[in-house]
Amino acid sequence: MDTHRVGAVERQHALGKLTARERIAALADPGTFREIGALVRPDRRLPDARSDDAHADGVVVGTAAVNGRTIGILSFDFTVLGGSNGTVGGAKVDRQARLCLEHGYPLVMMLDGGGHRIQEGLDSRHFAHGFQFFQLQSQLSGWVPTIALMMGPGFAGPSNFAAMADLVVMVDKTSTMGIAGPALVKAGTGEDATKDELGGPAIQADREGIADIVAEDDESALQITRDFLGYFPNNSSEPVPVTDCTDPADRRAEQLTRLVPPNPRRAYDVRKIIGAVADAGSVMTLKPRFARNVFTGLARLDGRPVGLIANQPNHMGGTLDSDACDKMAHLISLCDAFGLPLIYFIDVPGFLVGPSAERTGLARRSGKLLFELGRATVPRFSVVLRKGYGLAYIAMNGGRSFEADLCVAWPTAEICAMSIEGAVDVAYAKKVAAADDPELARKTMIAQFRTQLGPVYAAEGFGIDDVIDPPDTRGVLIDALRRSPRRHRDVSPPRVHPVTPI
Repeated sequence: MDTHRVGAVERQHALGKLTARERIAALADPGTFREIGALVRPDRRLPDARSDDAHADGVVVGTAAVNGRTIGILSFDFTVLGGSNGTVGGAKVDRQARLCLEHGYPLVMMLDGGGHRIQEGLDSRHFAHGFQFFQLQSQLSGWVPTIALMMGPGFAGPSNFAAMADLVVMVDKTSTMGIAGPALVKAGTGEDATKDELGGPAIQADREGIADIVAEDDESALQITRDFLGYFPNNSSEPVPVTDCTDPADRRAEQLTRLVPPNPRRAYDVRKIIGAVADAGSVMTLKPRFARNVFTGLARLDGRPVGLIANQPNHMGGTLDSDACDKMAHLISLCDAFGLPLIYFIDVPGFLVGPSAERTGLARRSGKLLFELGRATVPRFSVVLRKGYGLAYIAMNGGRSFEADLCVAWPTAEICAMSIEGAVDVAYAKKVAAADDPELARKTMIAQFRTQLGPVYAAEGFGIDDVIDPPDTRGVLIDALRRSPRRHRDVSPPRVHPVTPI
């Protein structure tokens, strides 16, 4: 290895980062990586080609096995021209994407670099051809799982790669995302901004929700990748991978009787309920730092992978806002694409209301949530833990709204069109005002209506299938999963493509 190369590797390690090939070695089963295009160099006719130090043109490409299953790998090499995307390297990227498309195996992108190589892009003979990878990504979507690991600077092209991936993992303290980095922002707008202000994890994972998980370091990001792939088939034509389970299917979780306070104004952590119901140690949380009023994630029930959606009462009371709608809609789409059943835990007081909520486009983004749920064909199950109010109850797969395979409620459930207090204040305002004692009349009316909200009333009207004892939730869901088909028949008309409300 030449002196320049040694220095570049040392700088990479000094930043706490693995090299492109070290990352592949850490992800793949030992001895399984098969590289293509290792001998390529940039086009020598281009100005500043620097072919002597552009090993593999800055991207390591090939296939490997992860837990015995074949995947495609793109690992961008920051030690080679800053990990920029060159013409020949781009051809390698396209080639591997096409192989994933043709043979039906997942694609993992390890992104660490500055987007398109500027030296090669300042020539219309080259750049006029464009870049086919985005079309290939669109074709891969829903066919094979795609993962983007942001493992260093990732402004411009790498961020667009990530935006179209099923899972986006950022590495804390070293990775960034965004349309343009500080230098281009300064040149284009005159604004001074650091890379973290433009696209660090605090922006892209916490505020914008583009990143699903923030990993501590490269090794953690690669382990997350291995874990995530374990929930999914290689492609959508295959069944989900069911694992052996030592957690008894009929295990009763007695702690569930104590986790939901009967007082609807008291908060609790829904993650404790999810952990008690799912197979031990199987829960993988997605977007934990974004839209924390809802929980989304993956888990296993009796060894079978499922998607989980739950209201989180300890943040905003579990109310649905625009970010929560986007977060849930993405998980529905992901799970439906690859055949993972969806399980809902409902405790929702409604949608967020007011001028600030409307300015986020909540009507359109809640429509996107309803749209994705309406087009899903995987089995769907709902458990009403406590509040099931209004349109938000429907958007959480409540009752018969979306032909759930099972809809049950706990004894603590109360289901109605809106909060009783709000309903009385709106619909019965005149009657309350005309009473001799308006405050007493209001309280009496609220108490009377509250007696009609319980789960037994819901079961009597056959809006739900049953009222269950909370400790039995795991067994009830597993039994329903066993009886459900892999998919329901799509009863949509003979259309080409539904129009997504985005």
